[in-house]
Amino acid sequence: MANQTYTLKNVLLETGFEHEDGEIVKTRTGLHCIEIEANKIKRIGRNDPAGNGIDAKGRLMLPAFKDMHAHLDKMLFGLPWQAVSARRRTVKDMIAYEQKQIPEWLKTSVERTEKLIGMLHSYGTHFIRSHVNIDPTSGFDSLHHLEKALQHKKDSVSAELVAFPQHGIYYTPTEPLLKEAAKMNAINFIGGVDPFSIDGSIEKPMELIVQLALDNNKGIDLHLHERGESGMKTIAFLIDKVLENPRLRGKTYVSHAFALAHLSAPETEKIAERLAMAGVGIVSSVPFRGTVMPIPTLRKHGVEVLIGNDNIQDHWNTFGSGNMLQKANLIAELYGYSTEWELSRTLAFATRSILPLDDKGTQQWPKAGDAADLVLVDASCSAEAVSRISQVTSLIHQGKIVF
Repeated sequence: MANQTYTLKNVLLETGFEHEDGEIVKTRTGLHCIEIEANKIKRIGRNDPAGNGIDAKGRLMLPAFKDMHAHLDKMLFGLPWQAVSARRRTVKDMIAYEQKQIPEWLKTSVERTEKLIGMLHSYGTHFIRSHVNIDPTSGFDSLHHLEKALQHKKDSVSAELVAFPQHGIYYTPTEPLLKEAAKMNAINFIGGVDPFSIDGSIEKPMELIVQLALDNNKGIDLHLHERGESGMKTIAFLIDKVLENPRLRGKTYVSHAFALAHLSAPETEKIAERLAMAGVGIVSSVPFRGTVMPIPTLRKHGVEVLIGNDNIQDHWNTFGSGNMLQKANLIAELYGYSTEWELSRTLAFATRSILPLDDKGTQQWPKAGDAADLVLVDASCSAEAVSRISQVTSLIHQGKIVF
């Protein structure tokens, strides 16, 4: 829409909780008009179904979704279907495969990334934290191609980028490339991957990652698939570094952190306390089967837990859907969140903690002056949207109607 000042009418908003015998049994809602000017919500007013405006047809308005762990530069989306190969079992197997395939993938990566972003839009996602390969095979081509795709999609998506040494920092000669990437304005976080199993040391690669973040005023987002002793030592090392360097507090994350899923209850409580004390967050794709992350315990202690899809039709995983509501639904099922109140709270995993109602049922979103980043969904309330993975019918990003 060229004119970014407009009104939405017949918009369903959550206004509170209804109780019965002390239990929250329903979410109260009402129809409203929403005035949007430029990239902000200007006013929330009484509904005027006969007035001028775009008809939302009674659909529920929710905050737009945020995918906090993706690999936009490196996936098979847009290529012929290909399931995961049983022959590639380790991260080093994957590195060898990527070294062979990346030159071919790069030929179409800009166009395919744009298509993938379009698919994520269809599920209501408007913000993405994407890791981008920095490695000797692709050099900076993966980054430059991703930047080009994001530029083409600048009116419909925002992103923050992690310089990701997927092929190891020292296992392949990536150190000089990572140092150069750390200086780039496009990069927001310094990444890493399994320092002990890939590079043969926890300290050497982690020292570099931390120093690059400090020297270049970046955050840290480390891929850590390692379990057991090496995984826990790496997490402890990073916590200690953040405690030594408070500038990293609140901008340091461990993605996956599978080691946390295999601890005793007392050990989990202890590490959750330390993560919270240091302000180190966890980014999870919500694995299940043999690895169920202790997300409730982490959140109980105040650890920031971010959620992302990670793999979306790529050579690592066959099942990625790109749907953040589906991720929230999976969390609800895994951890037994089935009541109206619990399901409504679970929406926070898709929106990075923005919720229409606070825990007591007081309306807190939207307010005049909020960013006009929102979705309309076919649902009566947040709880239903999570439980039924409701269809997203419209996405608005910074006041612009994407669809």
